[in-house]
Amino acid sequence: MTTFREMHKPGNPFILANAWDAGSAKILKALGAQAIATSSAAHAFTLGRPDGLGVSRDEALSHAIDLIAATGLPVQGDFENGWGDDPDTVAETVTLAGKAGLAGICIEDIKLPSPEAYDRMFAIERIKAAVAAARALPHDFVLTARADGIMTGAYDIDEAIARLQGFEAVGADCLYAPLPKSTADVARICASVTAPVNVLVAGPIYAAETMESFARMGAARLSLGSALARATHRTLHDAATQMFAAGSFANLGHSISGDTIDALLD
Repeated sequence: MTTFREMHKPGNPFILANAWDAGSAKILKALGAQAIATSSAAHAFTLGRPDGLGVSRDEALSHAIDLIAATGLPVQGDFENGWGDDPDTVAETVTLAGKAGLAGICIEDIKLPSPEAYDRMFAIERIKAAVAAARALPHDFVLTARADGIMTGAYDIDEAIARLQGFEAVGADCLYAPLPKSTADVARICASVTAPVNVLVAGPIYAAETMESFARMGAARLSLGSALARATHRTLHDAATQMFAAGSFANLGHSISGDTIDALLD
């Protein structure tokens, strides 16, 4: 059986499918997912919270455990900034994630809930502590270090690359700078490091690409973030708007059959 770590092959990416509950995780597995990830935004939606308010560490751990139990697949946790600024808290989060049975987690370099990034050297210290905690676990654990400031506007591509290189130098297993301005930037990121790179497939630029084009860029992993959950919510939004605003139920005629769902969940 291929391990979660072994799935990460630069130039031959796999899809890390972000689920939001046990049902969506089981359906994704039935349709071919090799591994599942949580999504902090998609999870928040299921709790009736908008993206940005987030979920607690205990809630995130419990949610991830549910997805592991539902699928038996490797599950990565979208664990934001580790629920704390200081490196010790980040290390504790890694330890708890490992004990919960996760295959790995990702850690951001943003001072949540603000869009401000940690100082580069401090961000690297946080990842160094996370890596040490991961290596102390009794099983393999893939630690993904994220340079999210490129997405929030806190810094540019050059700073993102400098951070990713710093994260790699202290032992991060996978690197991730979500939504740079162009696919050329993705290729530049992949060429600047030797560790596997995760690419977020969200928004019109990246959704227009293919597995083959991401492979040419050098990506090792393609995650979806909350994009799949938002696509599901688009269906909900459009069908409900049509019902309540126009009195039409036409969109419901395009729904998938109950028998098909039952078969996927079996």
